[in-house]
Amino acid sequence: MTIPKTHPFPFDPTYGMTLDTLRAIVPPEAPPGFDAFWQKRYKRALTIDPQPTLRKSSLTHPAWQVLDITYTSTDDVTIGGWLLLPRDAPVRRGLVVGHGYGGRDAPDFDLPVEQTAILFPCARGMSLSAQAPIPPDAPGHVLHNIDSPDDYVIGGCVEDLWIAVSALQALYPWLANRIGYIGGSFGGGLGALAIPFDSRIDRGHLIVPTFGDRKQWLTLPTVGSADSVQTYQKTHPDVLDHLRLFDAAAAATRIKVPMLVAAALFDPAVAPPCQFAVANAIPPSKYNEIFILDAGHFDYPGMTEQNFALREKLRGFLKVHEPGISALA
Repeated sequence: MTIPKTHPFPFDPTYGMTLDTLRAIVPPEAPPGFDAFWQKRYKRALTIDPQPTLRKSSLTHPAWQVLDITYTSTDDVTIGGWLLLPRDAPVRRGLVVGHGYGGRDAPDFDLPVEQTAILFPCARGMSLSAQAPIPPDAPGHVLHNIDSPDDYVIGGCVEDLWIAVSALQALYPWLANRIGYIGGSFGGGLGALAIPFDSRIDRGHLIVPTFGDRKQWLTLPTVGSADSVQTYQKTHPDVLDHLRLFDAAAAATRIKVPMLVAAALFDPAVAPPCQFAVANAIPPSKYNEIFILDAGHFDYPGMTEQNFALREKLRGFLKVHEPGISALA
């Protein structure tokens, strides 16, 4: 392992924990009404006609046809993003890709997939989905309507992912039940909240996911989005009561599809105990794996090699299988 030994932070981004202690973390229990809260939101999201609109993008790539896409989400929010289509192969799988709290400026052309339509939506309020009065910056965005669970922006962002699945199915009906999800950091936390309640998502890959174990998330020092919420908590001590409905670890206990989760031992932006609360929450299965990274949100020796190994894991995880052959074989 090459966990960073020197760093500029005024706290220890390992939080004094080892791999063994991180693996022993038990996820929190969901609050009363948790399932009903999300099931109601999902049912509402399914009533939305996304009306996806495509146009040729100014971006180009030799392997991918790049299209700009917009679709309608809940609350009549317009979501913008990009759709990649293989230039020289049929579309046989779908993939929705979330982003971190820095937003997204362009699609990722290097995902190890083929024969796949890849949708890169921008979360409401951010990047191509910027919309007043939602703040476009992470510290402001994570606080938007935080004291009203029905209106909290994070719930809307989860709905945007569900409707991204609806948009892919509207464009390519044969992709039903062959759509996966990838998300890192902010997008990882959203994915952990979205996947258990949407049976149309057949597998997920979460990288250093946030929003796990909100009680810890509100107490551990960080340079990530939790920092602004911790400051807010000083004058709004009941904020945890609202955030427990948005606990990615509590949600992850309900995931039933194959999962590949990458969790880090050192991370100044998403505390590793919160990441492992999510990773450990996913029910044990021969189809699930936790991939250990030495660090997240920080450059370190060996990072290139670890990222390559994770990429190869992801290649097999998202492989398109021939008809009649189980995707889990």
